[in-house]
Amino acid sequence: MASNKMRSFLSMLGIIMGVAAVIIMMSIGQGSKESIRKELSTMGTNLLTIRPGADMRGGVRQDPSSMQTLKMADYESILANKKFVTKVSPEVTASGQVIYGNNNTNTSMYGESTDYLDIKQWEVEDGECFTDEDIKKAAKVVVVGKTIVDELFGKGTDPIGKTIRFKSIPMRIVGVLKSKGYNSWGMDQDNVMIAPYTTVMKRIAAQTYFSSIVCSAVTEEMSDAAIEELTQILRENHKLKGEADDDFTIRSQAEMMETMSSTMDTVTIILVVAAAFSLLVAGIGIMNIMLVSVTERTKEIGLRMAVGATGLVISLQFLIESVLISLTGGLLGVFVGCCVSEFLVPMFGMPSSVPAWSIYVSFLVCVCIGVLFGYIPAQKAANMDPIEAIRHE
Repeated sequence: MASNKMRSFLSMLGIIMGVAAVIIMMSIGQGSKESIRKELSTMGTNLLTIRPGADMRGGVRQDPSSMQTLKMADYESILANKKFVTKVSPEVTASGQVIYGNNNTNTSMYGESTDYLDIKQWEVEDGECFTDEDIKKAAKVVVVGKTIVDELFGKGTDPIGKTIRFKSIPMRIVGVLKSKGYNSWGMDQDNVMIAPYTTVMKRIAAQTYFSSIVCSAVTEEMSDAAIEELTQILRENHKLKGEADDDFTIRSQAEMMETMSSTMDTVTIILVVAAAFSLLVAGIGIMNIMLVSVTERTKEIGLRMAVGATGLVISLQFLIESVLISLTGGLLGVFVGCCVSEFLVPMFGMPSSVPAWSIYVSFLVCVCIGVLFGYIPAQKAANMDPIEAIRHE
């Protein structure tokens, strides 16, 4: 290896690139998984969401979003009978243009109760949230996100007390939410308006049903018990008996996190398998170089055998050389992969986190490649006839 530095390095290059690619793919997959879990956890790991369920009408399955199965009676029943749920907020949504003076922007309006900010872990940075009295009166008050403030009033402007118009309805700003920025799906979480649900129902959406109901379980561990409790309350409210299907669905944040984690694991495996093919090519390269080395050193092999070296000793000589090339390339590959993952990948706005086990797996794979692809050249060297080897030109 020392006397053929360039050839040894070129043999290692495939291993270096293969190991680096595997580590980079693993780090991107793991980083994306952690980023999604962190983002979902900011919404509350004990979050439960109740939505209308699809229904069959005239043999045709209806779109759940068009169903009107969640009513005020459901919300009141949950409030009256909850044991494993701490906070509840009915939700009514509307999208449209919000206007102030000559400025306007498109946004979404969420009609909620006062519990909503606690459930979704929102904080009011300036001003205050609307009150229960505002809900009773269907007051035209609203809490807005940072993007709304920047688009309508400009950065650094205090919007508290100013009146904006949403779908021609004047709304007075009483609070500004603390910024959350963009999520992993590229959605601006600050482009939002939150008003009393009664205001949105009566003055904007003109409907008597809820789009959904969001709840907060006592703890994440009690989410399943809370789902059972909510299911029972809603089935009784909707007079569903026996084997009748639920006309609603309940999803927990833990379930969403598990689904997203499973999806990211699948994507990571696909990326790693694709990158691992380069290691296979690198192993073939090592075998090729070792076969060349055996041919070049035929006389040396014959001479060693003539003075008493056994086939096992000759075999080990080439196996060790193959493993050394593979391991050295693996070490350099791990170094390159970690550097790219820690410094270069984040520059492109992608999350990255190198799992420690990926380094151990890389070393193990390198040893296996060295042994597997060095075995054939080693056996060829060990099975040589010493007399023929000495005569080789």
